[in-house]
Amino acid sequence: MTTARHKTSTTTGRVAATSRNHTPAGSGARGGAESVDPAELPVRPGEDPWTAAEVAELHAELHDELERLRAEIEAAEAAITGLMRDSNDGAGDDQVDAGTKNINRESELALANNARDSLAQAERALARLEGVGFGVCESCGQAVGKARLQAFPRATLCVSCKSKQERR
Repeated sequence: MTTARHKTSTTTGRVAATSRNHTPAGSGARGGAESVDPAELPVRPGEDPWTAAEVAELHAELHDELERLRAEIEAAEAAITGLMRDSNDGAGDDQVDAGTKNINRESELALANNARDSLAQAERALARLEGVGFGVCESCGQAVGKARLQAFPRATLCVSCKSKQERR
């Protein structure tokens, strides 16, 4: 049984419209970290501008995260396949055994779905870094902040907009 999740977006259209024109991550319009001009990346008032080394580090971190998440998804899918196969072999299982198998299966499905969501976010962040819109808040259009992006490269909202979103 597969479950589909639908996400809603609260973008203003200004940044979202430009980010839809990207090529998939890894085949960016500019060709990778070396072709990203650090001067084009926005920073908040009081922050130092991006350097080429910081952009390269961010790019490498996103690539590493993509690889890690793909491996995590593959492992979770293998575990789910094993759990589904084992669920048919329940002869002699009592209610506790059946319940444990269900909990394990649901847990693996949740882990796989979370990893898929994180993978999509990382791919989108890499495409934005290689294209247009990286570091721009999708809600208000202001800079997300260099420190925030260094801590969480997949961030698409500034701290203010993210806190507003979480209050809802």
